[in-house]
Amino acid sequence: MDPKARLIAFYLPQYHPIPENDEWWGKGFTEWTNVAKAKPLFPGHNQPHLPADLGFYDLRLAEVRQAQAELAQAYGIHGFCYYHYWFNGRRLLERPFNEVLSSGKPDFPFCLCWANENWTRRWDGKEKQVLMAQNYSDADDLAHIQWLVKAFQDERYIRINGKALFLVYRVSQLPNPQRTSEIWREYAQQAGVGDLWLCAVESNFSDPQRDATKFGFDMTVEFQPNYVGLAQVDRLWHRLTSYLYTTHGHFIYDYRAFIQAMNRLPEVTYGRYPCVTPAWDNTARRKTAAFILKGANPQDYGAWLRQAIHRYPRPLEENLVFINAWNEWAEGNHLEPCQRWGHAYLEATRQANTST
Repeated sequence: MDPKARLIAFYLPQYHPIPENDEWWGKGFTEWTNVAKAKPLFPGHNQPHLPADLGFYDLRLAEVRQAQAELAQAYGIHGFCYYHYWFNGRRLLERPFNEVLSSGKPDFPFCLCWANENWTRRWDGKEKQVLMAQNYSDADDLAHIQWLVKAFQDERYIRINGKALFLVYRVSQLPNPQRTSEIWREYAQQAGVGDLWLCAVESNFSDPQRDATKFGFDMTVEFQPNYVGLAQVDRLWHRLTSYLYTTHGHFIYDYRAFIQAMNRLPEVTYGRYPCVTPAWDNTARRKTAAFILKGANPQDYGAWLRQAIHRYPRPLEENLVFINAWNEWAEGNHLEPCQRWGHAYLEATRQANTST
């Protein structure tokens, strides 16, 4: 059966060593460092998350990137949304995407999401310790788009009605998002890539600029898990997490109840692409105050994804649904096969996008 939506999975390029991570986290650090040391903290806690088919891979290898794309394509994923780290002309974790771009392989659609937060020690609970800061300016916006058009010109780049799709993780951090969008659009036109389809990720629902269409952007992208939205629709959340935080040092919520809470959130008046997550458990990264969706399973995920696919009556070209994520192993949200579930999440993905 034909797909009902274009499914785009967020993709983390953190699985190879870089000099900065060697300095900040220790020699040879990659995302696998955290994944491998995770331990179950209570009965029924699904840790560690261990990879199956692809193993503890290194993204410097073209064979790994090809295998990922083939696996994603086989189960109906339309493309990857690579996290893109830009700090005033300096990029981090850039090698995998650089090689995807320069080699033309794998032949698999992609887009970029600018993760425009300060680089901090948030992953180990020390968010206020800044390792690399963002500094915004018109000159940097211009330099940034001059680099980005190289990616936009690629035939594999995902477009919406001919416009290159580009996501910004925290639009609220931009001092003047309207001005930024104008600089980007003007240069893209001059460079011959046409207009852009700019999307703001709703990474924080308390963000006063969450309706980014007021600031020169075309759409927003929902991001899951949505902690703030959960608190808004479920009063039990406050009591439940308070108790469990005292007990385990972490916030724990039932996966099925979480999905029900997300489905009770009111619809917005602006254009938004939905997002789902197969699971979430970032105890591999955080020793305290982690967020755990207990009881996550492929069946409930598949039902949630099916709802998201049919949530907005749009043509296939415009019906994007984002999945968080393809390979966020240290946050416990990955479609890549693991030793517990095998291909079950991938199969649920395929079924959700082909069923009526």
